[in-house]
Amino acid sequence: MSAPIVFDTHYPSVDDLREKAKKRIPKFAFEYLDGGCNEDVNLHKNTKEIRDVELVPRYLKHHIQSSQKTKLFGHEYDAPFGIAPVGLQGLMWPNAPEILAQAAFDHNIPFILSTVTTSPIERIGELTEGKAWFQLYHPARDEIRDDIINRAAAAGYTVLVILCDVPTFGYRPKDIRNGLAMPPKMSLTNILQILGKPNWAMRTLVHGQPNFETLKPYMPKNLDLKQLGKFMDETFSGRLFEEKIKPIRDMWKGKLVLKGVASLADAELAIKLGLDGIIVSNHGGRQLDAGESSIKPMSRIAKKYGDQITVMVDSGMRSGPDIARCLASGARFTFMGRSFMYGVAALGKKGGNHTISIIKRQLQQVMEQICCERIEDFPNYLAKQ
Repeated sequence: MSAPIVFDTHYPSVDDLREKAKKRIPKFAFEYLDGGCNEDVNLHKNTKEIRDVELVPRYLKHHIQSSQKTKLFGHEYDAPFGIAPVGLQGLMWPNAPEILAQAAFDHNIPFILSTVTTSPIERIGELTEGKAWFQLYHPARDEIRDDIINRAAAAGYTVLVILCDVPTFGYRPKDIRNGLAMPPKMSLTNILQILGKPNWAMRTLVHGQPNFETLKPYMPKNLDLKQLGKFMDETFSGRLFEEKIKPIRDMWKGKLVLKGVASLADAELAIKLGLDGIIVSNHGGRQLDAGESSIKPMSRIAKKYGDQITVMVDSGMRSGPDIARCLASGARFTFMGRSFMYGVAALGKKGGNHTISIIKRQLQQVMEQICCERIEDFPNYLAKQ
């Protein structure tokens, strides 16, 4: 049974959670979570252009009830949204991946674990009874790639997400100033910020310094910060292309999803290679400031290829109405990252359940308001542009 929709009425929106999170965690952690790349143009354009989409209500339509249940890859989820992969989640709030994975499991929505977050594959697989998805950040060495994939399979994961939109690290001025580039550093300014957030500091002390837990088996022991940067550079090759995807498709027996698609050409290649789904994304505006917002290519891709591959989307959504706009524009499913991290940073262990509850309630209100009974009917309510 799905978790009940209950939440703290002091924080009825994701914007409220964002403001609370900003006050609770050190500035360097908040800016890592909140920022985009370069001048943050695409970060803000993502949400703005989603909100340019308008829906048309059908008030006189015979309406019985609205259901958010959504079938995806053979599983019926209770809502058409999931939790996107986020790196270094434990930096924003200690134990964040486990809090969010548990909340997603309780609400019967998907949680995607990132290769470079702070909980191991096995622990999240245990918490979600194998219902989580795993995002692979492509290793440079085949033996590491194969071992990570085998660990995900052994932990029960049925959906593997491969990432294509990080051929190079985004240029993020705030992270550079805060010492969160590779290799990271802890400046006096950062230390003073930590001292100003004692709750965050104490919980971090209890849970331990955040580490790349999934990658520990492949790391030399006692790495210093400079060695960590070198290890990451040598271990991962973010550039993905056809010859790298083929052996993963051959090896992975579950559903395979390509995340970061932003063009018709890449969507067409994903279909050719036998992938099961794509997540149209611009990495939350963190990689290419001169690119399009996520909803524009998603709409084109869904229109041309939506009957050949499952088209999903992330980047820029902050609310139930935003999800409705994306579904009406052709997405089969949606993912959000920052929104859930704001919730956990604001409310700790209650934050995952709270944020999911807000978004479910908002989306339900939109469906009932426009008289939309099923998720797949949303395109019928899209205003003609």
